[in-house]
Amino acid sequence: MSAWHVNILTLFPEMFPGTLGHSVPGKALADNKWSFTATNIRDFAKNNYRSVDDTPFGGGAGMVMRPDVIEDAFTSISNPGKAIYLSPRGKPFDQMKAQ
Repeated sequence: MSAWHVNILTLFPEMFPGTLGHSVPGKALADNKWSFTATNIRDFAKNNYRSVDDTPFGGGAGMVMRPDVIEDAFTSISNPGKAIYLSPRGKPFDQMKAQ
């Protein structure tokens, strides 16, 4: 059993471990010091097109992730632990927070 387990919610699970499989994190992964599970958010889509985004409420440019799909993906994890949500509106994730 690894010391740390990371659950990753992503639209691109095939990209993992990617760079995390190299250098220091790659060695730690090979030594079972940490492990990960990449969950495909698209598996929780509600329609036949497997869409996970929609137009913003109230209009505006761009698309936003559907919260119901994200919630279903998140709650599918039996023991999610601490959640880190990467958002452009959030505070920067720095070394102090990582520790």
